[in-house]
Amino acid sequence: MYSKCGLLPEAHRLFLESDNRNVITWNTIIHALVDSGQIDQARQLFDEMPVRDSVSWTTMISGYCRNGYPEYSIETFASMLRDCSDGNCDVFSFTSVMKACGCLGYTDLALQLHGHVIKKLDLGSESCIQNAVVDMYVKCGVVSLAESVFFSIEKPSLFCWNSMIYGYSKFYGARKSLDLFARMPEHDDVSWNTLISVFSQHDLGIQCLSMFVEMWNQGFRPNFMTYGSVFSACASISDLEWGKHLHSRILRMEHSIDAYLGSGLMDMYAKCGCLGLARRVFDGLGERNEVSWTCLITGVAQCGLEEEALALLNQMRQDSVVLDDFTLATVLGVCSGQNYATVGELLHGYAIKSGMDSSVPVGNAIITMYAKCGNTDKASLAFRSMPLRDTISWTAMITAFSQNEDIHRAREYFDTMPERNVITWNSMLSTYVQHGFSEEGLKLYVLMRREGVEPDWITFATSIRACADLAVIKLGIQVVSHATKYALNSDVSVANSIVTMYSRCGQIKEAQKVFDSIYLKNLISWNAMMAAYAQNGLGKQLIETFEDMLKAECKPDHISYISVLSGCSHMGLVEEGKHYFDSMTKVFGISPTREHFACMVDMLARAGLLDQAKNLIDGMPFKPNATIWGALLGGCRIHHDSRLAETAVKNLTELNIEDSGGYVLLANIYTESGELQGVANMRKLIKDKGIQKSPGCSWIEVDNRVHVFTVDDTSHPQIKEVYMKLEEMMKKIEDTGRYIKVASSTHRSQEYHSEKLAFAFGLLNVPSWKPIHVMKNLRVCHDCHLVIKLLSFLTSRELVMRDVYRFHHFKDGFCSCGDYCWRIKWKQQQQLSLNTFRWSLLHRSSDVTMFYHKSGSLTKH
Repeated sequence: MYSKCGLLPEAHRLFLESDNRNVITWNTIIHALVDSGQIDQARQLFDEMPVRDSVSWTTMISGYCRNGYPEYSIETFASMLRDCSDGNCDVFSFTSVMKACGCLGYTDLALQLHGHVIKKLDLGSESCIQNAVVDMYVKCGVVSLAESVFFSIEKPSLFCWNSMIYGYSKFYGARKSLDLFARMPEHDDVSWNTLISVFSQHDLGIQCLSMFVEMWNQGFRPNFMTYGSVFSACASISDLEWGKHLHSRILRMEHSIDAYLGSGLMDMYAKCGCLGLARRVFDGLGERNEVSWTCLITGVAQCGLEEEALALLNQMRQDSVVLDDFTLATVLGVCSGQNYATVGELLHGYAIKSGMDSSVPVGNAIITMYAKCGNTDKASLAFRSMPLRDTISWTAMITAFSQNEDIHRAREYFDTMPERNVITWNSMLSTYVQHGFSEEGLKLYVLMRREGVEPDWITFATSIRACADLAVIKLGIQVVSHATKYALNSDVSVANSIVTMYSRCGQIKEAQKVFDSIYLKNLISWNAMMAAYAQNGLGKQLIETFEDMLKAECKPDHISYISVLSGCSHMGLVEEGKHYFDSMTKVFGISPTREHFACMVDMLARAGLLDQAKNLIDGMPFKPNATIWGALLGGCRIHHDSRLAETAVKNLTELNIEDSGGYVLLANIYTESGELQGVANMRKLIKDKGIQKSPGCSWIEVDNRVHVFTVDDTSHPQIKEVYMKLEEMMKKIEDTGRYIKVASSTHRSQEYHSEKLAFAFGLLNVPSWKPIHVMKNLRVCHDCHLVIKLLSFLTSRELVMRDVYRFHHFKDGFCSCGDYCWRIKWKQQQQLSLNTFRWSLLHRSSDVTMFYHKSGSLTKH
């Protein structure tokens, strides 16, 4: 009676005074101590018991788990098996240890426990055991095993259904969870709250709010967990009005707002940028605990107010609120950067002094804090000092080395980990891809699949991005198939990666199909499709997509404008480009960056507006970089302006840019302008500086192998057949009368540039019904562009080439780029021919016939 009335001291005193204690007496007082959180005292009495029964063991096993000590729960269960016969073990001890096993994620133990209750105790058909097994497998991350048990149950309980919905949300996404929810014969509060929480956690704010309304319509009433999920959903979509409406509803229906609800409200208001309202909620709380203080500190920190967040920490301590490990971990997250490195070290010292450094969350926060401050040595020391580490600890170290670009040590820690989960695999995979080691990333993805790790949407989004970086379409399609198998291809982040992968492999139609299939497009979706159009020279479609994005009320960002300006540049849409450049600041308040200015300079320079391009550079609010001067230099070559080109190269030199591109471009400009002394000077400068020109190479994927060709290549096994095919095609091209060698292409080896060799190899080895795709590391030259264009006409095949700037789709003698730059050059050559003809007539020169003989047929001019 005393125990159940919460009068534990009276119950304990009566227990100690009793001379006739039996096993029930002992169990009662131990149960009371466990319920009150006094687990150490309960263990002490348990050890003193003269006789124990199954209730004694189950009380301690469940008590450890409920009080946050699942590992001791498992130890006690093992002791019970050693000390008792199987007949003395009841069902509830197994359900309790299964819960502990799920908390720790011990898959091997889960399999042993499941086998034990089926084979030795024949308890597999017990409803509570079935519930526990399904829940255990879900918590251990083996949903496939949970499914096998779940679907073998004739009539699964509501608990089982709810556990499976949770499991599906973790491993298959929100859509499959919703499908399972729809199949349930009945729902309870847990069912609705679980699904609402799923939508909230997957950032599906609109669906979360819709499900919340449906829950009300079905007669169910929300609790504090429901409100927490809905507030989080409001924050994720920045729907302040819905959040305020919900706040008003709570005030009308509830007598007061407790610390938990207050924390959810503060989080919502802070993430919507209303710190004043968050503070008002905090000030109106009747009771403030460490959770509400932590929530306010977190909200302030998220708004970039680190000083105020640290001031709140001091105020919290002055109010005698206990600083727990979660609050300390949150504040340590504020100290991420050199400005607060000293404060972070002081908090680290406080953690050591208070003993909270032994807390895993605090240790992880210390590692992350040092990593973001760029101090991997102290991060490593903090890691080695942790008495207990979890997967997050190891992952934090991998991330720390990744941020410091120490990929080798990141992989060492990854290989050393005692246990890895999908988050750790994703961290290492992202490290490879983000630092340009996409091939290593794909090898890791293959290893991950081989070891049976269940991938998630991050796995697929990152792996598909790696395929996009390498432009390997076949492997990319395989990864997309894997994502489809796991029903993750419809995830917006995965779909965005697929759009990028297809576009970078020249499959613009496939990219468009995937883009159109995205139900809720986000800004990244629109940017991915616009970048695809920009890369493939489809300026009209790019601008239409940009306008559609504005109609969909999706606000563009600086990346959106880079795509638009790039498209305008490649298509010669000068007026449109100027309009969009002005609208950035005037309409959307986006300040142009160096990348935007580079696009504008490139657009003006390509169009021959070199003076406008130079004036734009002079008026920039910051110092131009190499990309901007390089864009001007490229325009100077097109329009043969050696004077302005010299200025561009001089500025590139001052920036200590040792890349050969600028010098080679200027040398070519001198060559095409007939300034031989300038050519000699540039060659001497290149030689004196020891600058090596980047060697051109092209590659083509045939029969799951990548074949690489360089200029005048002689190393490929089929090189003789390739040269024979190329000579044959060049003869046919010349016989058309449409091929005129470019004036600068006087050297014989121009005919054997790497892209020509790669396409000749493709004609030999790729079936006639398939397009030929070739990649090149440099910009395609005018002569090769003309040859490939005529090749598409003669062979009636689609030829696709991606150079360093963009895709060129050749078909029936036309290119998707519209020959924009080449049209400018062609007009210049026409003018040069006309001027030479006039000069010849004026001087009665007999060289005019020779001039036309060298330049091509007279009818072309």
